Amino acid sequence: MSLIRLEDTSRRYQMGAEVIHALREVTLVIAHNEYVAIMGPSGSGKSTLMNVIGCLDTPTGGRYELNGVSVSEMDDNELAEIRNREIGFVFQTFNLLPRSNALRNVELPLVYAGVGFEERREQALEALGQVGLGDRVHHKPSEMSGGQRQRVAVARALVTRPSIILADEPTGNLDSRTGDEIMGLFDTLHARGNTIILVTHEESVARHARRIVRIRDGRIAADERVEEPTAGGAA
Repeated sequence: MSLIRLEDTSRRYQMGAEVIHALREVTLVIAHNEYVAIMGPSGSGKSTLMNVIGCLDTPTGGRYELNGVSVSEMDDNELAEIRNREIGFVFQTFNLLPRSNALRNVELPLVYAGVGFEERREQALEALGQVGLGDRVHHKPSEMSGGQRQRVAVARALVTRPSIILADEPTGNLDSRTGDEIMGLFDTLHARGNTIILVTHEESVARHARRIVRIRDGRIAADERVEEPTAGGAA
């Protein structure tokens, strides 16, 4: 069974008298444990596609199934529950709580999910260990480098053991060396069995994936396999 299935999925926005077609009848299937990069120029629809896949937005046409469940017509509360359970987000700007240490930042999705103190502490420590930050659990974001902050964000995405890790320009605020390290971390997570969907405008970042989906004018312009993915840096 496919993990993600979009069938003739469209997203239209009403802007005054004008209708904006952000997605136009997109059909896309992503399997468990795939590593997919979504690419496209500004205004191509790649962010809208990411928002639909991440249940941050809903299609206005077509169908979207996640793990065999139709999410196309869910209400906001149902979408929030799906997001918390099935999807781990990694953002370009890290989105960490500045006054909370790494452990507390990583625990946060489990607090929302109602997980008890002991269990969420154990899962958060495990996730921080997975990203190589077992010795930084009590450090606040201001006491960390950009790469370490992004690793905390990746740990937070992992902590609920989601079906998908959805990363939006995860190296955009990092220097090239640190960006290579973060991509090496994604390579390691994929090798461990995680499904990763990466939204980027950088070809060098996309080449880490095993498949590149290119979006233009709200449609899929190309869907290609990467024969020789880029090997990541130190993870």
